[in-house]
Amino acid sequence: MVNEDLARMRTEYARAGLDESAAGDDPIALAQVWLAEAIAAGVHEPNAMAVATATPAGEPSVRIVLLKGLDDAGAVFFTNYASRKGRELAENPRAAAVMLWHPLHRQLRLEGAVERLDPQESDAYFLARPEGARISAAASPQSQVVAGRDELERRWQEAEAAGAAGERPAGWGGYRIAPEVVEFWHGRENRLHDRIRFTRSDAGWSRDRLAP
Repeated sequence: MVNEDLARMRTEYARAGLDESAAGDDPIALAQVWLAEAIAAGVHEPNAMAVATATPAGEPSVRIVLLKGLDDAGAVFFTNYASRKGRELAENPRAAAVMLWHPLHRQLRLEGAVERLDPQESDAYFLARPEGARISAAASPQSQVVAGRDELERRWQEAEAAGAAGERPAGWGGYRIAPEVVEFWHGRENRLHDRIRFTRSDAGWSRDRLAP
């Protein structure tokens, strides 16, 4: 029954979409507009972003992170360097990301090379986090097997007692995806969606339209 229900699910999208004149010539500027409009529309966690990484052998993994910066240099997120994504990025420093704002019938895709942020940038963001989140960053051996919830609670209490909230752990910090491809998807009637793709080269950004 579940598969039958899934097969019948349909959502009709908007008549208005995205054309080339509205897309403009600067994908980062358009991405910032779309993000601002998602925030203004009250979309829950509008900065939620799925980030896909892969091993050198091409084995993929994907997870949701929170976008914490977006400008001409790229899209920024933070994590433990020893997490699965951190390990994969160390060996294969490329990623793809997608943001979905379903109430607005919009999706944004990014692809590009990834680099770590400068330590000063990671320090500044770490100290701006709530105290509990700072302690968790120090306490959690992210992506490693733990005996149970009790172990996590014990690690957190030990990190709190050690004053871990005052300094960024050496194994935790930010990454930046430097976009080489940016695609904007806007839902349209009858599944004839708009897809505008920007591709970066030495000459700058070029724009084309993809079939849905």
